[in-house]
Amino acid sequence: MLTRRTFLAALVPLPVAAQEFIAVPGLISDEAFYRLVTCGAEPDGACSKPQIRWPEDQQLRLRVGIAQVGFTFPSYKLDLVDTALDQAIDEINGSGARLFLERVYEGEFDIPVYLLDTPQGGQITGTGNQELDGADISIGRVALRSRGDEITAAAIAISRDIRRREIASVILEELVQALGLHTDIASPAYRRSIFSEESNSVTRLTGQDVAALRRHYPRL
Repeated sequence: MLTRRTFLAALVPLPVAAQEFIAVPGLISDEAFYRLVTCGAEPDGACSKPQIRWPEDQQLRLRVGIAQVGFTFPSYKLDLVDTALDQAIDEINGSGARLFLERVYEGEFDIPVYLLDTPQGGQITGTGNQELDGADISIGRVALRSRGDEITAAAIAISRDIRRREIASVILEELVQALGLHTDIASPAYRRSIFSEESNSVTRLTGQDVAALRRHYPRL
């Protein structure tokens, strides 16, 4: 997908050059798929990023909501994002993973969503979020901050240029990325995966996608 991730450690910044997707020739094992999407490991290779997740005491109370809407973000797209966010939350909450995301409209957000004035290819400004401001954006961007193996903050940004047919898929993917499954996969065999680098059409968590999320947040 045409999205970008930013990864920041609370104490030591992660390598800027960490890959955002990995190409594979065909289907890979469940184990290889899980390691690819959670730590950027090529099949049979080592992790290129930390494997991180939300702390156990936050996993069942993650607050998600739209934190800011840019003046030039189209109103009809805002309505579509609003619906897509509810659908994505329902999809994750119904996945069987040990997660409960709550849609909220005020107060503190664990995962704020910023709908930007920024065009595709532009630089994010004005969010007040230090992980996002100054970063470039294609269609969407996720920023994660971690300490050790625990996520301490996450944020999602969406460009005003997102196409209406991409909204539901991009919102679901970015929300899953904000849970620590932060690497895409490039392969014709995975065009029906939410992690596909080449497609923005998937709106359900199935197959290896949902299995990876459940493994990352297993029920106790």
